[in-house]
Amino acid sequence: MKKTVFAFTAGVAATLAIGVLTYLDSFSVHSGLWLMAPFGASVVLVFGVPTSPLAQAKNVILGHFITALIGVVFINYIGVTPWSLALATGVGVSTMLLTNTTHPPAGANPLLIMLSGQSWSFLFTPVLLGSCVIVLLGLLFNKWRASPFETAKP
Repeated sequence: MKKTVFAFTAGVAATLAIGVLTYLDSFSVHSGLWLMAPFGASVVLVFGVPTSPLAQAKNVILGHFITALIGVVFINYIGVTPWSLALATGVGVSTMLLTNTTHPPAGANPLLIMLSGQSWSFLFTPVLLGSCVIVLLGLLFNKWRASPFETAKP
């Protein structure tokens, strides 16, 4: 029963997080300012396995930011070729591992950015703002979810 409740609440939280980003995006002048596909995988970690090192705030925010930065650098200074797509992804993985900011969904960022031709502004919206919203909602939700199970101390 606990597993079912946990799975259900994680799904609800993921729905709300992506819903908030989608709602914010609908009010933006330009589409895509709050939402990107890798966030779908991020909410699995943040709400589904919140105690995982891969779901921690530092990993979510910096993992996305670092790999997105790599993607933007590659698209601006190296170009988009089969080899540069592969190299940017590999550099992203290595950089996350070296900086202890590993967040698997962020591994898609260089590919997403390079294949869709994103610019420097993509680093801030949706990458930085969107990942911060997910982390904040995750912190709030996971604190709320844990509170009914805490026992009062004498």
